[in-house]
Amino acid sequence: MKLFPTGHATHPQWRMAAGLVLAQLRAQMALPDYARSPTLGLLYITDHYAAEAQQILDHLGAELPEITDWSGTVGIGVSANNAEYFDEPGLSVMLCMLPSDQYRVFSGVAPLAGSEMSGFAAHTALVHADPATPDLTELIAEMAGRTDTGYLFGGLSSGRGGALQFAIGGNGNIRGHGAAGGVFSGGLSGVAFGEAVRLVSRVTQGCQPVSREREITEAEGNLLLELDGQPALDVLLAELDVSLEAPQEAIEAVRGTLVGLVDAGSDGIRRTGDLGADVLVRHIIGLDPTRRGIAIADVAESGMRMSFVRRNAQAARADLMRICAEIREELEPQEQTLATARAVAAGEAEAAPHPARRIAGAVYVSCSGRGGPHFGAPGAELQIVRHALGDVPLVGFFAAGEIARHHLYGYTGVLTVFAAND
Repeated sequence: MKLFPTGHATHPQWRMAAGLVLAQLRAQMALPDYARSPTLGLLYITDHYAAEAQQILDHLGAELPEITDWSGTVGIGVSANNAEYFDEPGLSVMLCMLPSDQYRVFSGVAPLAGSEMSGFAAHTALVHADPATPDLTELIAEMAGRTDTGYLFGGLSSGRGGALQFAIGGNGNIRGHGAAGGVFSGGLSGVAFGEAVRLVSRVTQGCQPVSREREITEAEGNLLLELDGQPALDVLLAELDVSLEAPQEAIEAVRGTLVGLVDAGSDGIRRTGDLGADVLVRHIIGLDPTRRGIAIADVAESGMRMSFVRRNAQAARADLMRICAEIREELEPQEQTLATARAVAAGEAEAAPHPARRIAGAVYVSCSGRGGPHFGAPGAELQIVRHALGDVPLVGFFAAGEIARHHLYGYTGVLTVFAAND
């Protein structure tokens, strides 16, 4: 297994940043442990470069003619293997070497065709989405249904000047793009992967429960009316220990509170007190004193379970370390040579990507609400990943919503690695 070359940089001028990235990619492609003939490029830019997106894609395509396929998007921040560029100019690229018959780039105007028509069976898919797309939740679920496993990973573009996505397949524009040069907005785009591409993915939560789990016993659309048979608003006020008679105090308490939804029988609050991977965190968007209800940013149904939650940096750090440890444990072999063990266990100063980790590359999509200072310092979130998972080639972006399986999450991180086949 060969490692995927990566490059990342920041500079006020995009050409300078691109030059630094290209230098890193070419240097790695000359090393024996790295892929020398990649064909798929993953490109993530911060919204500081959004106006030059087409120029950036054209420039990289011209400088790397061997890369026939491109996919990516824009975010308020982008990530690399040990750094993040948040709210500043940033460019992060990974070049993947995968069998050409084991992936397909798709977009909103050139969607993924069914296996009967295309001869390609999608097993999983990396998905980038425009948050302004109507019926986005349904589209994500429909896209998941086109894959054999039903598993998607990715996120929503988070550019402040509007969403954009990159999609080029097979030495040119995807059929159906028309005059578009690989940069467009709207709908879903990404890369579908075949069964031979082994991926391991985990979701990490960024919130912590502040109440016990309850059953939704009455709901109407996005309005929670009863929890465990009691008026939902009364339950919320009691949990927060506030009253509507002191409106300012109540408003402040509610603003800092979210709702964690989970289907009956799914992974809710764990015994350890943290949120399970199936919990979908949603904002409270209003209160209904007349009906004693709580309006949330999603549709709820009777029989679902919920808990009140709040963002918690300490819980987010611990859960991120947990999923990294799970991935590492799943992939690392039981027995290693002494030389391999030393390379993998090297201190952070001497650490370098190593094939023995059985990870060719990784994609990390984190919520824009987790980036920057939430973890205590710039780049702290990515440093946690590096410390817990090891130094691996990594790209990603900070999203306006995270996609995993057929769900749209919030305040989470989705970490996916390209693993060596056994």
